[in-house]
Amino acid sequence: MNEHMVDVFTEINIRSPRKEVAEYASNPDRAPEWYVNIKSVEWKSPKPLTLGSQIAFKAQFLGKELAYIYEVVEFIPNQKFVMRTADGPFPMETTYTWESIETNVTKMKLRNRGNPTGFSKLFTPFMGLMMKKANKKDLEKLKIILEKN
Repeated sequence: MNEHMVDVFTEINIRSPRKEVAEYASNPDRAPEWYVNIKSVEWKSPKPLTLGSQIAFKAQFLGKELAYIYEVVEFIPNQKFVMRTADGPFPMETTYTWESIETNVTKMKLRNRGNPTGFSKLFTPFMGLMMKKANKKDLEKLKIILEKN
């Protein structure tokens, strides 16, 4: 891996069935509800979500407005969801996985890997820490939303 890559891994246990967690988390329209930094979502391809779907996201991160299009590169409902972007200031791959660890308890893992080309190289180590902090907040918000239902 190149030294300017970031690779951030976060996980959380949510008291909700795997199917519910996976369906909610993998629905791009829900992203602004639980992702602190995502401000808007626009489908670039027809719904429903499938391999090859393209979704445009607008986000705010570290004072910068980021706009990028993710493409779904792997989708196994209720198990794994992978999106990748090659455009924009931050080529990134985002992976969600879900695993039932008890009846009605789901472990969700979130991994972001990418190369923050739109930011200074000196910023890369800091970038990983900030992403991990943001991802942790996002998963905690997701947990609160899903455990209320």
